[in-house]
Amino acid sequence: MNRRRVLVFVALLTLTVGCDHATKVAATRLLAPTDVVSVAAGMVQLELAHNPGAFMSLGAELPPFVRMPLLLGLVPLAILLASALALRSASSGVALFAGALIAGGGLANWLDRLVHGGTVIDFVSLGMGPIRTGIFNLADVAVVAGLLLLLARPRPRVAA
Repeated sequence: MNRRRVLVFVALLTLTVGCDHATKVAATRLLAPTDVVSVAAGMVQLELAHNPGAFMSLGAELPPFVRMPLLLGLVPLAILLASALALRSASSGVALFAGALIAGGGLANWLDRLVHGGTVIDFVSLGMGPIRTGIFNLADVAVVAGLLLLLARPRPRVAA
C-alpha cells in the first residue's frame, strides 16, 4: 500500500471529522433547542435536532435494542470497508478522496453518537416553501458527496 495514499487518506478523513465536529459544537452553542434561524430567504434553516437514527432519521423508529447495535456496531465495519476500498483502489485520487469523505463522515457521526447517548446532532435543512429536506449535518454531506463522487467518476473502458 502506498504510504502517500495512506497519509492523504488519513489527512482527509481527519479534516472531515474535525470540520463536522466544529460545526456541531458551533450549532449547539449558537442555537437554542427551539430556535429556527432562516438564512438565504429561508432556503437554509438552522435548527438543533438530536437524531437517534441514521441519515435523515432512517431507523429512528426502531427499538433501541435493535437500533443501537446496528448503528454502533455496523457503522465501524462500514467505515473499515470504505477505508480499505479507498486505499486499495488502483484508480485515480477521486476514489481516495471519495472514500475519505465517506469514512470521515461515518466516523464523525459514529463518534457523535457515542458521546451523545446514541444520538447525532443535526442542524441544517434546505428547501423552498413547504418543500424541505430533513435536518442533517456536515458528516451527512460528506458521505453523500463521497458517494456521488464514486458514482460520477470516470471508469476505465474495457476493450471489446
